[in-house]
Amino acid sequence: MKYILVTGGVISGIGKGIIASSVGTILKSCGLHVTAIKIDPYINIDAGTFSPYEHGEVFVLDDGGEVDLDLGNYERFLDIRLTRDNNLTTGKIYQSVINKERRGDYLGKTLGGTVGDIESMPFIEAFRQFQFKVKRDNFCNIHVSLVPQPNSTGEQKTKPTQNSVRELRGLGLSPDLIVCRCSTPLDTAVKEKISMFCHVEPEQVICIHDVSSIYRVPLLLEDQGIVDYFCGRLNLLIEMRPRKMLTKWKEMSDRSDRLLEHTSIALVGKYTKLSDSYASVIKALEHSALAINYKLEVKYIDSADLEPAALQEEPVKYHEAWQKLCRADGVLVPGGFGVRGTEGKIQAINWARRQKKPFLGVCLGMQLAVCEFARNVLGWEGKNTHTRFYDISFKSNFTHVIEMPEHNPGQLGGTMRLGKRRTLFKSTSSILRKLYGDAEYVDERHRHRFEVNPELKHHFEDRGFRFVGQDLEGERMEIIELEDHTYFVGVQYHPEFTSRPIKPSPPYFGLLLAASGKLQNYLQKGCRLSPRDTYSDRSGSSSPDSEISEIKFPSLA
Repeated sequence: MKYILVTGGVISGIGKGIIASSVGTILKSCGLHVTAIKIDPYINIDAGTFSPYEHGEVFVLDDGGEVDLDLGNYERFLDIRLTRDNNLTTGKIYQSVINKERRGDYLGKTLGGTVGDIESMPFIEAFRQFQFKVKRDNFCNIHVSLVPQPNSTGEQKTKPTQNSVRELRGLGLSPDLIVCRCSTPLDTAVKEKISMFCHVEPEQVICIHDVSSIYRVPLLLEDQGIVDYFCGRLNLLIEMRPRKMLTKWKEMSDRSDRLLEHTSIALVGKYTKLSDSYASVIKALEHSALAINYKLEVKYIDSADLEPAALQEEPVKYHEAWQKLCRADGVLVPGGFGVRGTEGKIQAINWARRQKKPFLGVCLGMQLAVCEFARNVLGWEGKNTHTRFYDISFKSNFTHVIEMPEHNPGQLGGTMRLGKRRTLFKSTSSILRKLYGDAEYVDERHRHRFEVNPELKHHFEDRGFRFVGQDLEGERMEIIELEDHTYFVGVQYHPEFTSRPIKPSPPYFGLLLAASGKLQNYLQKGCRLSPRDTYSDRSGSSSPDSEISEIKFPSLA
């Protein structure tokens, strides 16, 4: 087993996740088995209760693990399935240690020895010891640092990187590779200066400048000899042969740069001020747009700006939001929590249904599509007839979206319906079934506390609002489709979590096909060109369904 530790300096969000994913992609393309682990210093047990505005989206794994969004990058780049054990947090470590201490596993020993009082220090110290445990030939440290270039001088500054490396060395870790993030390629003199003052050879200083697509990052790393370096540094036995997987990445990157036709999707949500809040959703849209050779434009719309109240309070934002919505080629309402903006989402869904605009609702988006149809087609009045947003001043006999019986309302963390679940198609004519390759069932990841009330199913289906996908017991409504509409689809699960660059998620793929006016032609041809069907054969990569990556660390005891 070989271990590559990726650390970061100067600023957060510098790109450690993309660098780690790219390195893993290169090594996997060389025939090695690769997995990835994300270590987060926060005290939380997992990412389940995080605010999207503070930490971005919560990524969900097959086993129900709620983890950092970087694990989404790992899965998409490496085309693997990870587990909750691939995300370590300080909270998990402390919980494990305290539980063992209470059981008496430490036999009366005193626990201590943490260096410093910063929350990440225990992990740094652990890796300082770990490098000696596994020996030098099996451990390598990549340090990602920023080389700023102030507009006032235009000069690339090395001092932040020097200070960052010096601090890391003071903690007992010496970087083998220094990956410099910069806006433009590093000047030779700057590279030599970093080499001199950070005590590494010039070839150990890697430049990753801003590029048009993150898919170019693995290509940049390979061009700078990173494979040759790992072969020597870690004694890797790699056959130097043409790597089919990286060839596909290059083709994909080149195609991305050459796109001429555009399509736009209105993303109607409540966390639109930070794109990382919908990281996997955006990636799934990008994957689908690339598959049909279209350049994607995402129109972010704060759903609260679509509500009638906004017309009185902030009329400019109200009209701008509706203008964005009306000009979009398709509408997407993703998952979310809380009451704010739900009425605006219902307004957007109503507009998409009446104007026959392509629409995809995910999780809450599907539930609100049910509420909108009940209100405006079935004539069932009420604020939105949803238990979590129910207006107690209104007496209604109908509750279309209900709390799941097994949900524990007294505790929020880890109590939702989480992870991979099977959905059975109940209709052979379903559009989504065709997009999934005429599959009888699909396994997708879930994250929800509420569900559509199954007792009211027949009221909807009598009016053309069909529940074409259900769980194994037939008790949970998983997929909706509206008849006589170009593409009006809702899914209870989160298909974005399993989308891949060369294998887009079918619900998102269908949305982009419909938005670009290509869906009917695609279906008439029998979906033979579906990227989801041809990905494994063309890319040289394994299907994610066939590979579960697990971690195995040697004991430090």
